[in-house]
Amino acid sequence: FRYFERVLHREQAIGRGLRTLLDVGCGGGLLAEEFARAGFEVTGLDPAPETIQTARAHASSSGLHIEYQTGVGERLPFPDGSFDHVACCDVLEHVEDVDRVIAEIARVLRPGGLFLYDTINRTLVSWIAIIKVMQEWPSTAFADPNSHVWEKFIKPAELVAFVERHGLEQLEMRGITSRRNPLAALLDFRRRVQGKITFKELGRRLEFGEGDHLEASYMGCARKLVAQTAQGTCHGAS
Repeated sequence: FRYFERVLHREQAIGRGLRTLLDVGCGGGLLAEEFARAGFEVTGLDPAPETIQTARAHASSSGLHIEYQTGVGERLPFPDGSFDHVACCDVLEHVEDVDRVIAEIARVLRPGGLFLYDTINRTLVSWIAIIKVMQEWPSTAFADPNSHVWEKFIKPAELVAFVERHGLEQLEMRGITSRRNPLAALLDFRRRVQGKITFKELGRRLEFGEGDHLEASYMGCARKLVAQTAQGTCHGAS
């Protein structure tokens, strides 16, 4: 969220009064709540009704007003140009049709609005770290088997092609990396399996943050181009 907040400030998206935001695949609402606390009018969408119920309950207990509803990214239940910004995090690597989801995101975005995302790169690094270490090896795994499918991970160039195909201008990408020594991280995963540390402590030790390398997970932003001018050219919003 700190990265997205910095991007929104840098692109002057907050100061220009662009305040409505859709969180596609919002899950339990953790990211949606951060945007709400930052002053956005947030709508969260997720295909799982039980997850939406959890998100509603948590937002209510936190004193936050967030509009939650069920739906899928391939068929967003909103009119064209409904939102100033759209976030889609930890989602694109799970959907059946990435191109269709991004087409729908572009459709509901207003011209000049930002598309904020994170996803997983399809590399040897992600295969080892996410499929093997986090998901398959009994001594280290914490995710359910097959919760991620390596073949569905998305290379950065592929994602850029998707966003540009649907009238979005790619602005930047940044890596999501752990500052923990890889061997120490493996030992921490093992300690979590053994019950010596909690999942929360594991996350603290791994200390994920913004980095230069895109080999595993990465995040970024794109802007929806404004409508064509009379001369037939497209320009990004200022």
